Amino acid sequence: MNIIFNNTQMTSKEKTFSEAIFSVIDFETTGTSPKNSRVIEVGIVKIKNLKIVDSFQSLINPQQYISPFISSLTGISNEDIIDAPLFDTISQDIKNFIDGSILVGHNLPFDFAFLKSEFERADLIVPQNQQVCTLKLSRSLYPELKSKALGSMVKYFKIRHRDIHRALGDATATAKVFLKIIKKLTDEHNYEYVSDLNSFQSAPSVSKSFRLVKKKLVGDLANLPDSPGVYFFRDSKDKIVYIGKAKSLKKRVKNYFSSSASRKAKKIARKASRLGFVQTNSELSALVLEAELIKLHKPQFNTLLKKYSQNYFIRVNLAHNFPDVKVSTDFDFDGNDYFGPYSNRVTANSLKEIADKTFMLRECSDKELSKNKKCYLFDIKRCTGPCIDKNTSNLYKSELENVYEFLEGKNQQAVNRLLNKMKDLSERQKYEEAAEIRDTVNLILNQLTRSSILAEPINKSNALIEVKDSDVTDYILFLEGRVFLKNYYLKEQDFFDVALEDYFDNTLHLLAGMEDKDLEKIKISLSWLVKNRNKVKVHYLKDYGTKGELATKLKF
Repeated sequence: MNIIFNNTQMTSKEKTFSEAIFSVIDFETTGTSPKNSRVIEVGIVKIKNLKIVDSFQSLINPQQYISPFISSLTGISNEDIIDAPLFDTISQDIKNFIDGSILVGHNLPFDFAFLKSEFERADLIVPQNQQVCTLKLSRSLYPELKSKALGSMVKYFKIRHRDIHRALGDATATAKVFLKIIKKLTDEHNYEYVSDLNSFQSAPSVSKSFRLVKKKLVGDLANLPDSPGVYFFRDSKDKIVYIGKAKSLKKRVKNYFSSSASRKAKKIARKASRLGFVQTNSELSALVLEAELIKLHKPQFNTLLKKYSQNYFIRVNLAHNFPDVKVSTDFDFDGNDYFGPYSNRVTANSLKEIADKTFMLRECSDKELSKNKKCYLFDIKRCTGPCIDKNTSNLYKSELENVYEFLEGKNQQAVNRLLNKMKDLSERQKYEEAAEIRDTVNLILNQLTRSSILAEPINKSNALIEVKDSDVTDYILFLEGRVFLKNYYLKEQDFFDVALEDYFDNTLHLLAGMEDKDLEKIKISLSWLVKNRNKVKVHYLKDYGTKGELATKLKF
């Protein structure tokens, strides 16, 4: 294995992008001069943990005439704002909403000038939030684009922009552009901290050339391939001081020596004496290897706490005699079964709602169940009623099996049940309820249940995942809570093939000697897989008779 790294202290109080709260703001105004014009609408979008979580919007009475040009541009007429609040009456609401956050806007100086002007007119203290301008960031980050206007950036990123030239519509589009920019800064330019944004947004366009801090790194950099892998910086004592992963080793490491590199990247580059790398077959393998090497070497510049993107799961509570189904934001080996992951809460909640409406599992809490009193769900045949009849366990178990089939993507029984319910409701002239059932059927027919990566509970999944992320195909094996990568770099023996043999020989003696499950590897893998579905094909081991049959089909 070829390796390299470097040393320096980090400021513990600095916030990373995921730790910071951002408020993306946009105003519609009667004109372009903050001195003579007034605000007619405000829209603000809040970003937390790099996800849009909240919004604020209000029309505002400017106490001045709105010209036909502004009305045609925004769709806001003089009649619309007659009964709208004055700015000073909602100023505290705006202040409360943006309090403790970083203000973001596309050409933010324009919007902040109006914010400042309106607060001063109302004799209020102007908010002193830190500011980030996506227009300035775009100019530094995308010099090749002819226009960096919001409309151009939205088109470049293929973002759906609703309600153009309305405050909340433009704020939402800006928020999505900002998240795309943050991803590029993180993935390609090694940025992690908010404190680096100010220097970056005022920097000149990212140069394609770069300067080397030490001549001895020239050869190491020249040897970097344009492929996925893990890179290492070493100091003068040959100690690894930073480990990172990359989709392209050459492009990623090159950015450490750019004039626009983050403060942390520049510290690493200044201290680095040598550079090394391990090439992998996919970014996923690089992610897993990076995490294990960080735990092994504990480099000074790395954070041991790994942050995972937010995913959602369906959890079946097997600790109870009558398991219920809930949406969970985390996965663990706690004795319960987990389906997923799903990339958003809406999908997970929709699946739970379909299961609730189609099958007869309880929806009440454990506390309510213990009261031994039936609820209306029993009367409308949406629950077997374990609260009043403990002998219903066989029927309950059968319903639970049906739910498992549904979550595994076998939808026909669910559709048949719902169609029968819809027919019954229509015959009884309960058309609104029948329409709700029809909408639920349409959700199923629109392949909602295929939104999950795995069609088995994650904690019990036995599957080989084929990853085509580069010129070389990668293979990741999920087996009884363990994760094995083909041709892995940190094992003396290639356990991938041994684990497959154990499964098909029905011995699994290898796994019996390993008490710990690969929770971190699974979380890393799931976070990557859910974002890269188009690069993944899942093969379930139960569908193959022998290892040879599987190997022949996959040609590995």
